[in-house]
Amino acid sequence: MARYQNILTQVQVRGPAELGIAVPTSDFKRSGTPFFSYWAGKFGNAQIGPIYLGGLGMASLFCGFIAIEIIGLNMWASVGWDPIKFIVHLPWLALTPPPPEYGLQILPPLEQGGWWLIAGFFLTASILLWWVRTYKRARQLGLGTHVAWAFAAAIWLYLVLGFIRPIMMGSWSEAVPFGIFQHLDWTNNFSIVHGNLFYNPFHALSIVFLYGSALLFAMHGATILAVTRYGGDRELNQIVDRGTAAERAGLFWRWKMGFNASMESIHRWAWWFAVLCPLTGGIGILLTGTVVDDWRSWADLYHYAPPS
Repeated sequence: MARYQNILTQVQVRGPAELGIAVPTSDFKRSGTPFFSYWAGKFGNAQIGPIYLGGLGMASLFCGFIAIEIIGLNMWASVGWDPIKFIVHLPWLALTPPPPEYGLQILPPLEQGGWWLIAGFFLTASILLWWVRTYKRARQLGLGTHVAWAFAAAIWLYLVLGFIRPIMMGSWSEAVPFGIFQHLDWTNNFSIVHGNLFYNPFHALSIVFLYGSALLFAMHGATILAVTRYGGDRELNQIVDRGTAAERAGLFWRWKMGFNASMESIHRWAWWFAVLCPLTGGIGILLTGTVVDDWRSWADLYHYAPPS
């Protein structure tokens, strides 16, 4: 019972700390003494720890720390090392890629985008190491690798924005800067320069899957919460031995929409919708400026846009 909790649970049932299955002797050991958090238990499992990082996890965190340090220190330097200004102006600070005149130079001057390239290298290494860790942990635990491939879809979009498309365009200046509002400004300018991304069909597909996955997850989460009183939160049990929760949820959706996914298939629906969002978005970004320079003109040519 301790595992089957949700936000509506009034009583938290606590048992002995679960230490997990044994890891191979060649691997690092889990570290930390597990403890319980009341507030964590309001949203899910109250147990925190032990933590397993392993060699890949440690290497990933190390590379990520270097990247964040480079980005943060450059941002701090841009406001004269004033801690108050750094905090106040943080959303507007950025570490930008090299200007166009440096093209694809491996290491331009540090103050002219060199730091951006170094930070990008370590950030990319961190992300890729974490992907390998995700894949290997799933295999070692006997799980499917669905999480790793979903993560890979997001990595695809990241690499398109900061690596693949800039190389195809012949300049690191085409990449996205590190920074909150600078990132948003880049997106806005990118759309303006290339004739409005709204006329990019792959951008449209990406938005469909973005909103669609949000809708599917919301519908699924709401349905499971609605049948929790019948054991619906024990989804694995309901998949292999359908009970009244699965029957009632299915009946509700057949009555409401004329169709229902199963306790198992709804997760495949949601997985595919979520994964296709960055996949189609990455394709749309990759085609912009390389194959199609102006999406409005392209849309007029192929009657994709409404008549002017």
